This record gives sequence, structure tokens and C-alpha cells, in this order.
Amino acid sequence: MKSTLFNMVAVLLGITFIASASVGLVNMVTAEPIRMAEENAKKAALEQVLPEFESTTNQTLELDNMPIVVYNATKGGESVGCAVETMTKSGFGGEVKLMVGFLPDGTINNISVLKQAETPGLGTNMANEESKNPLLKSVKNQKPESKKLVDGKLAVTKDGGDVDALTAATISSRAYLDAVNRAWAAFKSVQQGGEQPEVEEAQTEEPVAQEGEKNE
Repeated sequence: MKSTLFNMVAVLLGITFIASASVGLVNMVTAEPIRMAEENAKKAALEQVLPEFESTTNQTLELDNMPIVVYNATKGGESVGCAVETMTKSGFGGEVKLMVGFLPDGTINNISVLKQAETPGLGTNMANEESKNPLLKSVKNQKPESKKLVDGKLAVTKDGGDVDALTAATISSRAYLDAVNRAWAAFKSVQQGGEQPEVEEAQTEEPVAQEGEKNE
């Protein structure tokens, strides 16, 4: 092919078209498996954070411009608890999504991490089992209102609360509790009535780096 401006433009357009078509095809092929994987992860999280149940109904609230989904679980026609799919944008690595399970009396039954991109070996420990996760250990099987609250919210000890933070991961710990607080607000709104709550997004800024905190 003769090297002319027209031919070069035509070749570039052809390459661009093929590349775009390839990306589109990959997205079409992978979209459904990704969706199914996310749905399966949510189902597994519901089973992890709730007592045994037969069915769930759900409703979506919007708190701080974020969708928060509340699943009411029943067995034999009676409520056995609620699971709240909650989130925060305050993580060290961006969004953190949790599934927080509440018993009908407001006790936190369990928490499952759905999504996080925190620092490996530090913030990622929020996804560990209870024995290796001070955050979960500090709130599991307890009612939030029975804790030492700061401005009506759960807080790490560094901020005046009584929730033990992850070692060297204060920002991630605050983000985790921010999502839990949002779940608690949604639970109270749905189960106990009242206006849809507003929960201020936690701040991620660290005015002074603390010794031993490394990147977090």
C-alpha cells in the first residue's frame, strides 16, 4: 500500500475500530459472569451475617448520595434480622463496602467485607475473621448504643470511642466504622421508623502522621 496521508489515516481508523470492537466484545463476554459473581458474593454475605432465614425482601435508601440496601430476613413469617449492604468512600484505597447483619433487637450479629482496596497486610485485615480483626471483635454481638459513642457514632479509641483499630491502619479503621455507622442509621430508620437519616462522611485526612502507621 502506498504511504499516503489518506492511507495512514485509514489504517489508524481501522486499528481503532478493531480495538474498540474487541474491548466491547470482551465486556459483553465478561459482564454476566462478573454480575453473577457479585450476586453470589452478596448471597454468601447474607448467610454469613444473618441467623438462619428462609427469605428476604429489600429496600434501598440513599444516605450521603450513596445507595444503602436493607434486607429484611424472615423465617416462618417472622423477622430474624436485617442485613444492610453499606459503604463508605473514605477508605485509604477508595470505596469500602460491607454487609452488616443486625438481630431484631439491634445487636450486630456479624459483618462481612464485600469490597475493599486497602493496603495489603494493614487495611486489608478488616476482612479477617474475628480472632484476627479487632474492629469486628469490638462490635460483634453488641448493640452499637451500648458502646462508647462519639457524637452518637461508633469510633476508634484514638477518636474517643472504644473500638480497637487495625494496627497501623487508622484511616481504614475509620472507614470501616463509617460504613457500619451508616448501616446502623439505615437499620434504625427501617426497623424503628422515623425520617431517613443523614450520616456525615468520615474524613480521611491525617493532620499528623502517627509513628508506626506507615502508609495509613
